[in-house]
Amino acid sequence: MSGFFRAQSPIDLHLHSTVSDGTDSPADVVRAAHAAGVRTMSLTDHDKTDGWHDAIAECAVLGMTFIPGAELSVSTPNAGGMHLLAYMFDPLDPALSAAMRGVTDGKENRVREIVGRLSPTFDITFDEVLEVAAGAPPQRPHIATVLVKHGYATDVTDAIQRILSSSSPYYVPTPKKPDVLQAIELVRHAGGVPILAHPCARTQNTMPKHHLQTMLEAGLGGLELDHQENRGNNPEALATLWEYHRELDFIVTGSSDYHGANKVNRPGDDTTSEEMLQRLIESARGSSGAAGSEPVFAAAQ
Repeated sequence: MSGFFRAQSPIDLHLHSTVSDGTDSPADVVRAAHAAGVRTMSLTDHDKTDGWHDAIAECAVLGMTFIPGAELSVSTPNAGGMHLLAYMFDPLDPALSAAMRGVTDGKENRVREIVGRLSPTFDITFDEVLEVAAGAPPQRPHIATVLVKHGYATDVTDAIQRILSSSSPYYVPTPKKPDVLQAIELVRHAGGVPILAHPCARTQNTMPKHHLQTMLEAGLGGLELDHQENRGNNPEALATLWEYHRELDFIVTGSSDYHGANKVNRPGDDTTSEEMLQRLIESARGSSGAAGSEPVFAAAQ
């Protein structure tokens, strides 16, 4: 893990590209991060690693450090859907790869059904959604973009909250996702480090400490606490999670969760300290990279 010592601040460990639900290509995500002053970054597309190659190449051009990552869709018995950030795992690990494919393969059918429910009321087509997705697995933000294009919503957030929410008649449940404890085990088995993404950005509840302890005992590395949506949605729960950190001393990351034009979040809005990145890297076993010859993270020379 000596490559860590070439890592540079500021460090942003959560950005998305067109490989999932962002609006910038992987190389453009790197360029946007660099323009914002970020010098170490992770591309964390949903359940996909296809953007790593281009992102690594652009980081090398710009003298940035790349930390491979992905954001996994997971479930919990009593908290519904969650997201688990995974870093520095082997993208060829059979079990983890199969779990990720199980999620992505079901997305197109889900979106097709949502559009079918929308079409009697909203003049949109599935082909339009595929065009917006531009080869990425189609998801709700792509439908939202089409709704905005036709004037049915003011922006993507408005479309998702007002038309595509889980309480709307157009909602279709997401494909089966691995249980969070199973996903943590899969990431660890693949040599990576799992970090729970924005744990209070989507809920008004506070995570019970014993639930967190169960995940930590299963191999969870820590929580993404420095995230603007944590602060904006549930500052009280966030304060409690910081109290848990002071007691349990898990890894804490901070990230922008950049999605290009699909969110107001900008690269470098929140960042991770060098100390926490060092702990994260030391917690990983590492891998040989997607092509079998690239390092798990590429530091500037």
